[in-house]
Amino acid sequence: MRQKAVSVKQIQDLDKTAIEKYGVPSLALMENAGRSVAAEVIRQVKRVRRPEVCVICGLGNNAGDGFVIARHLINAGIKTKIFLIGKGRHLKTDAAVNYLILKKLRYPIQETGKGRIVLHKDIVRADVVVDAIFGVGLNREVLEPFRGVIEAINKKAKKVFSVDTPSGIDGTTGEIYGVCVKADVTVTFNFMKKGFLRGQGPKHTGKVVVVDIGIPLRLMEKVRSGK
Repeated sequence: MRQKAVSVKQIQDLDKTAIEKYGVPSLALMENAGRSVAAEVIRQVKRVRRPEVCVICGLGNNAGDGFVIARHLINAGIKTKIFLIGKGRHLKTDAAVNYLILKKLRYPIQETGKGRIVLHKDIVRADVVVDAIFGVGLNREVLEPFRGVIEAINKKAKKVFSVDTPSGIDGTTGEIYGVCVKADVTVTFNFMKKGFLRGQGPKHTGKVVVVDIGIPLRLMEKVRSGK
């Protein structure tokens, strides 16, 4: 049976209701999301001897997911490099919390300002590159330094896992905002996104894995029934 697909607004409203009406902590949702993606990556590299993973984060909530993923990968004994396209001081809310957890654990995070990030060698070397640059809320043209990083991922990565959505795509329409990660696997949260099935979506999402991140069942059922 074909899975229910939702718009960006529907998924944002779902998260907002879970957090504001039912009191589900947003940090708990982020933790569940990151742990679920990490589990998929671990499954991918379990037969690889001494696997290496490169987690590349932007500055939004998607970055927070990336930090959680990196923490769980490191806990699993997987060599993991973490890159932040920007500066940690610009992170907000839950992403900032998970950034600080990594800093307190003394897990190195390589940061860049406005200059072009130099991580091509790490992208080539990695068995898996985790794309945690942009989430479903993206609605503008992808500019530098993000554009160059995405182009490097598409050109050099062996295997790409995108977090919730490939960075650079509109989650509702499937429109590409100039450039977009071409994922081998997209681990998306709660529901398939409409943009994965439209426009350029099918060319960029790869295999789509839908994971549960702890949204209350009654809210999920409302979305499924269209109420």
